[in-house]
Amino acid sequence: MFGVTRLVIEKKTGEKYACKSIAKVKLHTKDEIEDVKREVEIMHHLAGHPNIVRLKAVYEDRKLVNLVMELCSGGELFDSIVARGHYSERDAASIIRTIVSVVGHCHSMGVMHRDLKPENFLLSSKGPDAMLKATDFGLSVFVKEGEMFKDLVGSAFYVAPEVLKRKGYSVEADIWSCGVILYILLSGFPPFWGETEEQIFSAVKKDELDLKSEPWPKVSWDAKSCVRRMLTRDPQQRATVKEVLEHAWVKEDGAPDAPLGNAVVDRIKGFTAMNRLKREALKVMASHLPAEEIAGLKVVFEEMDANNNGSITVEELREALKKKGGKIPEADIERIMMAADVDQNGVIDYNEFLAATVHHCKLQQEEHLIRAFEHFDADGSGYITVDELRGALKDSGGPVNVEEIIRECDRDNDGVIDYEEFCIMMRKNE
Repeated sequence: MFGVTRLVIEKKTGEKYACKSIAKVKLHTKDEIEDVKREVEIMHHLAGHPNIVRLKAVYEDRKLVNLVMELCSGGELFDSIVARGHYSERDAASIIRTIVSVVGHCHSMGVMHRDLKPENFLLSSKGPDAMLKATDFGLSVFVKEGEMFKDLVGSAFYVAPEVLKRKGYSVEADIWSCGVILYILLSGFPPFWGETEEQIFSAVKKDELDLKSEPWPKVSWDAKSCVRRMLTRDPQQRATVKEVLEHAWVKEDGAPDAPLGNAVVDRIKGFTAMNRLKREALKVMASHLPAEEIAGLKVVFEEMDANNNGSITVEELREALKKKGGKIPEADIERIMMAADVDQNGVIDYNEFLAATVHHCKLQQEEHLIRAFEHFDADGSGYITVDELRGALKDSGGPVNVEEIIRECDRDNDGVIDYEEFCIMMRKNE
């Protein structure tokens, strides 16, 4: 369940925690209330595992449901990799061993995570002995043996092919997501790519797994064997948690300790940085849409919102798109729904609806790109500097390496991002 996470301090002890606050105005239906309850129940149910973020308490007031959790001050997984002086296959094997162990614990407790991605693994501290912690169980569900699910949830790069086919999936989908994380840990980029979410989904369903391009010739055969087993499209043939943990490469000291090289770490830097800046830019574009452009969208939204409660269900959107578009392909409808339902709770509020419209219809329009660029270019110089970017992204969630974002965008190596470089970044891989 989507929420805003803040740092909080317990007055009595001075101890710091993370507090995820969920606005009650977003909880329109009984199902949405149940989703929040389920997230709390699952975190209590999984309590005690050293690699799962601990839920301390839940507080409720008139406006918010507040989940007070253990603070992980070490930042996101990929940020910690970038900060390392040495990064090898053995490091990657250690990370995936921890991740798959956590997933195995969840499955043994009858829980499927359904949103495994690097951003949902945090470091407990900034020190060398920091522990990796799984977080964000907002899309997780209790699952019985043999039970199948059909709802489309997850994040584009990490979602399993059987989830996209919507014919039924179970815990094997979590292993696929772990396999995608491992592929990125070893190469610096996802295994299946596309210019749009629809193209990413198509690649996930049918493209050949590339283990031949750089840097794969330098990666050990055992590592590639593990990746293949985890990214097997048939869930019944895919490696199980037990098989991954027993794989020779995953076992402690089973992987070589030779550095993977700067190129892999540089790719991870770029992959992480671009996601952060682009997400913030899209939010800016959505919030600055002119009234005359929103007017038509507002009418469309209100037509779908039959009971005037400020939100529409995914199914209502599906039906409305079919009626209005007539010939909109099913894959496009799924892409639009997945983009619009940001918190993946099956309900789309007005702001989510607008943001999705920006993402898919307005991104190429010059005036919106200019407006977003001007948001970051605070002094109007025509360039986004390190200081301007740091100020703009300070509240975007988690630590941000602004110098790395500048380097990734800065094609002429002058230390700043000009408008043309900004547009190239925004249009890349969308």
